[in-house]
Amino acid sequence: MIELHDVTQHYGVRPVLRGISLRIERGEVVVILGPNGMGKTTLLGVMAGVLSPQKGSVVIDGLRRRGSEDEELAIRKMTVYLPDQPWLPANRTAREFLMAVGRLYDVDDERLMNHVDQLLILFELAEQGDSPIRSLSAGQKKKVALGSALVAEAQVLLLDEPFGGGLDPSGILTMKRIFQHHARRKDRTIVLTSPVPELVEEIATRIIVLHNGEILAFDTIDGLRRVTGHRGTLDQVLQRLIFPETTQKLDTYFQEFGR
Repeated sequence: MIELHDVTQHYGVRPVLRGISLRIERGEVVVILGPNGMGKTTLLGVMAGVLSPQKGSVVIDGLRRRGSEDEELAIRKMTVYLPDQPWLPANRTAREFLMAVGRLYDVDDERLMNHVDQLLILFELAEQGDSPIRSLSAGQKKKVALGSALVAEAQVLLLDEPFGGGLDPSGILTMKRIFQHHARRKDRTIVLTSPVPELVEEIATRIIVLHNGEILAFDTIDGLRRVTGHRGTLDQVLQRLIFPETTQKLDTYFQEFGR
């Protein structure tokens, strides 16, 4: 569903992405993990078309990103990109915004109105749904933004840190269940970033591990465990994969002074 070929992206000072090539299959839930500043958001932005790589190409469902006006419009009709700090219309209500997004994606009005109602209930916004977005808390605004990504019913979801932005435990559980649902059905291709391995361990089909702008690994969680030879949590596996020297130093320290 998504293919990147030799993608290099820089901001004029240093490369942020270096020769990235990967293939994400239809119906996968892929999580991009890695330390801060290693290119997670940039990689998602390149997939979303908001950044144009200096080298390489992005293909979504056989269409080249920014290849032609018709190809780009076709990609946009099937793709939703949600940045970690999205713009929201402060003076509109949550319901009005969700309805507007659904209509932008040509969702049938009757189905759309029902979907909006269900999303407001799901995210515990039923009482606030007809209040201006400016009156909502940061966590509630995050839920409205996530609802706008879901209401489009797009084939491809590109979500930058969907578990951040003040999302409460109920919202986190809701999003995890939604990702698990689509992973089972294989009816959406979802790519998301997260700085917290524990939140994605239960939802990821495969994981992209970025380090210094390069793909250190792209595998299932069990595959990453085989590579590192560690059967622990995903967080422990990533520590051995990304920071092997630190892990060795800690092991030595605990042997000497951990008692």
